[in-house]
Amino acid sequence: MIPSILGFGLFGAAGLAFTEKISPVPPSHVLLLFLGMTAAPDMQTLVALMFATMVGSTLGSMIWYAGGNWLGPDRADAAVKRFGKYVFLKHATYQKLTQAYRRNNFRASLIAQLVPVARTYLALEAGVLRLSFVPFALATLCGALIWNSAFLIGGYLMRDGDHDPVTIGFRIIAIVVAAEIIFLFALRHSTRRPVEDRPPGETHQ
Repeated sequence: MIPSILGFGLFGAAGLAFTEKISPVPPSHVLLLFLGMTAAPDMQTLVALMFATMVGSTLGSMIWYAGGNWLGPDRADAAVKRFGKYVFLKHATYQKLTQAYRRNNFRASLIAQLVPVARTYLALEAGVLRLSFVPFALATLCGALIWNSAFLIGGYLMRDGDHDPVTIGFRIIAIVVAAEIIFLFALRHSTRRPVEDRPPGETHQ
């Protein structure tokens, strides 16, 4: 299927990047590595692929942003209260993260594009919070260019070697999954703070 889509050239590559952002199957790092190994015969094409996939990835994030904008803060907050525990996201943690995101819109959006899972779904939260669209879009654009270029270049450098893209893909998936698990546990640990002592005379409401 992928080879047939690539028959449309750069438009097809942008379409694959867009689809990956909407439904991340296959994972972006595997897809981009494959594109770098098979669809970039020269440096000029490689650079064109970087920008084509950047546009596709960014447009995919805009779909999530629009969905979050439609969902709104109240429904999102209720959903986290009900289902957050199933993805290691406590409601208190969610509130702290949203406050931090509001304060660091551009920087957080940029860094999120370099973090697996977050690079796909943080756009939903940006829409929920109704964050300023232009800074978010610019940060997403820059982050997508960095992420996509890294894997495209990696694939391009391996294109003439005896590397099996399937084997490499599974190795990268294993590394990324491990990184995601570590990230989730670190996030959960960092947001655990001891309950402060109540001032004398203060009673429970």
